Amino acid sequence: MARYSGAVCRQCRREKLKLYLKGDRCYSDKCSFERRAFPPGQHGQARIRKVSDYAIQLREKQKVRRIYGMLEGQFRRCFENAEKAKAVTGEYLLVLLERRLDNTLFRLGFASSRSQARQIVRHNHILVNGKKVNIPSYTVLINDVITVKEKSRQNSSINESLDAVVRRGVPSWLELDRDNFKGVVKVLPDRQEISMPIQEQLIVELYSK
Repeated sequence: MARYSGAVCRQCRREKLKLYLKGDRCYSDKCSFERRAFPPGQHGQARIRKVSDYAIQLREKQKVRRIYGMLEGQFRRCFENAEKAKAVTGEYLLVLLERRLDNTLFRLGFASSRSQARQIVRHNHILVNGKKVNIPSYTVLINDVITVKEKSRQNSSINESLDAVVRRGVPSWLELDRDNFKGVVKVLPDRQEISMPIQEQLIVELYSK
């Protein structure tokens, strides 16, 4: 499957926002965005030019898509599902993104980044309600129990991520049992709990053209 394979720090610089795509590195002095908080390329520090409404909407969509590590087709299908729901489209889009299994693992602390969470899922380390799930886009439901397989609990990257989760915390819609490598979806995520500066209405406007 196609996937962006370039330097992910360039994406943060392009969006002029720290997207936390590299786990612990993003909290250290090695973070590229902290050292060069301007767009990449030879014109990155050039004079700021006026941008159109369409460009603003596009950048917002690209920012959210990069935060969750999705391809354009995947993101568009997610938007279409949100559009069909009997809810505010923009807010429900973010709720659907939060409910992805890879994001849920990241939020619980089983992975230091969403890309690492996708790899953990793909490598069959995760069980949902006792059954193997290896699809990162799997949508979690209320009362779903997410656990790390018994033989995978010695995985150093998972343990290191769990040790570091204190830094960012676990959202209130999830419950983590660190000792048993288990997480539970208590309720569906709420828009208010998404702290990243996202203007979802711009995405709705972009796709409504």
